Amino acid sequence: MSTVIAAIRSLAAYLAVSLYVAVAAPIGMTLAILLRWKGILYVLGHWGVAIGTSLAGIRTRVAGRQNIPAGQAVVFCSNHQSNIDPPILFQALHSRLHVLFKKELTKLPLLGRVFLIGGFVPIDRGSREQSMAAIEQTAASLRQGNSFLTFPEGTRSRTGALLPFKRGPFLMALKAQVPVVPVAVQGGATSMRKGSPIVRPAVVSVRIGEPIVTAGMELSDRERLADQVRARVEQLLALGPVDS
Repeated sequence: MSTVIAAIRSLAAYLAVSLYVAVAAPIGMTLAILLRWKGILYVLGHWGVAIGTSLAGIRTRVAGRQNIPAGQAVVFCSNHQSNIDPPILFQALHSRLHVLFKKELTKLPLLGRVFLIGGFVPIDRGSREQSMAAIEQTAASLRQGNSFLTFPEGTRSRTGALLPFKRGPFLMALKAQVPVVPVAVQGGATSMRKGSPIVRPAVVSVRIGEPIVTAGMELSDRERLADQVRARVEQLLALGPVDS
């Protein structure tokens, strides 16, 4: 019975968000382009996430917001367990959070275009040349003051165990000389299992760790930085979900 209710709620969330995107995206893109008001896309994006998560019955608990440096661009590095993770972190971490995302998502109707206008950066991990170009583009955006969300594992973990970290996010941070903030998200896999379209009600926990300063580091330090951040994320995961 609980699965049936979750399926009904999921359908309601999908339909509501699809209708919202169909109406809000053209308005937001028009204002962003004509008035150069990119911020409207973030306002509308947060509203859309709130609609979807509320209808699906997802609640979020966050600890460690005080660790996010104020008035400074950062690279957030999070583990990745579920398709729920990106919208939850988009809502929880920063009011104008940019995202390094898979190039395939640019094919999404309306949303793909919104992502690009909003300053998100697509990356094609199958092409080293395009990946390096994306890293350069992201580093330039970081220097302009834009914070980015990245998933260094590169894909969702099937077991919940932390996968090896790819080096791209750390090259970005080193090139821009901005701090890296480790993040641990838990509960998303309970809400949305890999391969299933059903979004089940759940409490998703987000733990934000202390920033790791990269000022003065060289590009050759990327391995050490990646290992350090991965260890921090593991420590945050070991603390378990955030209490109410």
